[in-house]
Amino acid sequence: MNRNIKIKVALIVAVILVCIYGIIGLPRSKADLVANWKKNIHLGLDLSGGTQLVMQVQLQDAFKATADTTIDRLKDELKKDNIEFSNLDRSDPSTLADADKIEIDVKGIPVAKTGAFRSTVSDQYGEWILTPLNSTDYRMTLKPTEALKLKHDTMTQTTATIERKINGLGLTESSVQPTGRSDAEAELLVQLPGVDDPAHVKQLLQTQAVLEWDEVKDGPFASQDEGRAKHGGILPLGTRLVPTVTRGGEQSWYLVSRSPVVRGTDIRDARASQDQSVGRWETNFVLTQEAAKRFERYTEANIGNRAAIVVDNQVISAPTIQSRISDTGRITGATNQEEAADLALNLRAGSLPAAVVYEEERTVGPSLGTDSIREGFRAGIAGLVAVIFFMLFYYRRSGINATLALVLNAVILVAALSYFDATLTLPGIAGVILTIGMAVDSNVLIFERIREELRAGKAVVAAVDAGFSKAFATIVDTHVTTVVSCAFLFIFGTGPVKGFAVTLVIGLIANVFTAVFVSKTIFDWELSGKRQVAALSI
Repeated sequence: MNRNIKIKVALIVAVILVCIYGIIGLPRSKADLVANWKKNIHLGLDLSGGTQLVMQVQLQDAFKATADTTIDRLKDELKKDNIEFSNLDRSDPSTLADADKIEIDVKGIPVAKTGAFRSTVSDQYGEWILTPLNSTDYRMTLKPTEALKLKHDTMTQTTATIERKINGLGLTESSVQPTGRSDAEAELLVQLPGVDDPAHVKQLLQTQAVLEWDEVKDGPFASQDEGRAKHGGILPLGTRLVPTVTRGGEQSWYLVSRSPVVRGTDIRDARASQDQSVGRWETNFVLTQEAAKRFERYTEANIGNRAAIVVDNQVISAPTIQSRISDTGRITGATNQEEAADLALNLRAGSLPAAVVYEEERTVGPSLGTDSIREGFRAGIAGLVAVIFFMLFYYRRSGINATLALVLNAVILVAALSYFDATLTLPGIAGVILTIGMAVDSNVLIFERIREELRAGKAVVAAVDAGFSKAFATIVDTHVTTVVSCAFLFIFGTGPVKGFAVTLVIGLIANVFTAVFVSKTIFDWELSGKRQVAALSI
């Protein structure tokens, strides 16, 4: 055996060892072997069981929030430019179909200030179309292009926020993606493999966690009516009534400012912790640098006054500001560690730009996943045995060469899934089985080419070299075209289709290595030990 063949054999052995380590690690017992296998090979929802959710994003909430922000900014601009107005209000779309029809009505603009008002809207609010209703009243509507952009941004942000929440729970094999249905542009499909408490996860994902630190103007009141009655039935300008979290069947209301001092977007980090003195759980948060300066100025100017910590339009607590606060704060009132940790996770992940409503929930039992694995394994073994039997019967001893390459192909494929932390699904198993067929096809091309060279009168060694050399271009061509098809499946397909594409591509790359490099090395190793080769069993 020459040096070149020894190097090739060493490389093949090294690849095998790396693959085995990726699949089972270094087990010390049979229990470790099984544990490492389950740890390294991630199974999808259809194999391991879990929960599948279809949620609808309430896009109208995002349009309302955009309109509210525009109204607040416009009020400040008009006051700065000394432009009077009698009322600024928006429409209230209640359905997805009406979301992009959001309107802002501006009433009572003096005729003498018409030019200045138009100029302000044109310069500062180019995404809105201004339409006069009469000499003093105007209507602002969102441009169609801006409406489409807002929809896209809302869906993207919602998907990213839900993914951060799921990852924070450690559910790394989960997926969040559009449903793909043409009549459901605002729907998301969430797959949660192995989830044993779907109710808790659903509540966590649905929570918007919109945090605000508002100035308390008055309260608490026993009811909304009491709060309104104290102010003559009409709330002061720039205020709103917010309820407290219901505890023990009791609830009160606070009159707070509409413009918060600190928002959830100002939070840099949040963690659950326990107050050692009293043993209660709380959520500590850290503000960004810019928000910290703003919060410091506010707390210094309002020592002795109350401030309301509002989460999802409910007052969590309303403490009295006792000293200047800079970049850190805490939210008390959590009943247990899980509640404090959930709030911290929601604050870290960011608030949802719009509410979500669950439309569908499906639970896949682990027994169904076990059945899928068992039946897929049976199909794979049956196909593998049939292929091996055919190769041994038709190509005789050379069929052993093909069988060894086929087994190594499967080992490389499974190891690649482990190293890439890829999730194996039922379509992925189909990709593995299809890879077996592609691997055999490559060996058939090579073996038939070797037969042709032998029939043409070439010596065995020369025929083997020519067979591999001339079949290589055809193998690469067929594999490249299949990889291109898989690329389109991955780009435009949903989760299961992507899993099939990824598995097939990995198998194809492994097949080029095994069918060409490994198989050729086995032939060279066998033929190098003979001084004169008169015939080849093929």
